[in-house]
Amino acid sequence: MSQGSSKVFQENGTVDMFGSVVVGIGRAGAVRIGDLLSPLPCSTADKLSVKGFISRRILEVQQEVKQITIEEALSREDIKVAFICTENSTHEENIRAFLEAGKHVCVEYPMAMTHKTAVDLCDLAQEKGVVLHEEHIELLTADYKQLKKDVAGKKIEEGVLHFTGGPVKPSFGFPSFSGIARLTWLVDLFGELTVSTASIEEDPEREYVRLTTQLMTKHQKPLTWIEERGPGLPRAKVINFRFDSCTMTQLPPAAREPVGLFMQDLVLFSQKLMGEVPRDQLHAERCRVLHCLELADCIQQLSQQGKRLAQDP
Repeated sequence: MSQGSSKVFQENGTVDMFGSVVVGIGRAGAVRIGDLLSPLPCSTADKLSVKGFISRRILEVQQEVKQITIEEALSREDIKVAFICTENSTHEENIRAFLEAGKHVCVEYPMAMTHKTAVDLCDLAQEKGVVLHEEHIELLTADYKQLKKDVAGKKIEEGVLHFTGGPVKPSFGFPSFSGIARLTWLVDLFGELTVSTASIEEDPEREYVRLTTQLMTKHQKPLTWIEERGPGLPRAKVINFRFDSCTMTQLPPAAREPVGLFMQDLVLFSQKLMGEVPRDQLHAERCRVLHCLELADCIQQLSQQGKRLAQDP
């Protein structure tokens, strides 16, 4: 989202490597290390190198990469980039620390648990002249790319996006934040939205939650987003989009792409580091990311207000 003058040149005029650290060694962190070790050939991603990883646990060497402390990563001059792959509740703390140290940051969505915090972090990145990139691999999937092509030029009349999946830990945040990938789909497809109503059904003992949100497009067309999670629920997206010319009730088939989602994101991030992404694209991305977080904030507030009113005698 934030873009400074990021190219690092050696005395001979060639571009230097961006030494990187991966924070968090879950599935995403492990993939990040693998991609950094074997970047896409002939891409800007080969300007990144991995110098270590950070974890709360004491671990063995991962993929021949050594564990280092966050203090070491923040102070080392050869580490210029941090990949934040931790639970959502710790994103802000880690992002802020690396930005303050003048490091570029790539973080999984959502970057923060409130819209205000995200604005503050984007402003801090701009002040420090570094890149703050929020990863959105859900926009890079083959089925979404095909869906966006199929939707292009059509006028939405009303639509539903219903996501189901297994339970998530409380550290992933309120469902409008942990499920912001689906909200991002709707914004990317249909433009800026407003929240009409939002309600939440929860059963902590069953680890079940269902968030239902009514949204409106700028042309006052209704969209419904349902985020439902619980044991045994399949990971699936069901759509029902009614346009002026047709109705779509399933995601279009799409061929599997040869480049993985995280690698595609790594290339985009590295292009930002190299100053190769147009400013208007950077501005549009920042607006989309912050708009989605603002919507997530509003959805959480409305849902919790409704829940409190329902519980009052």
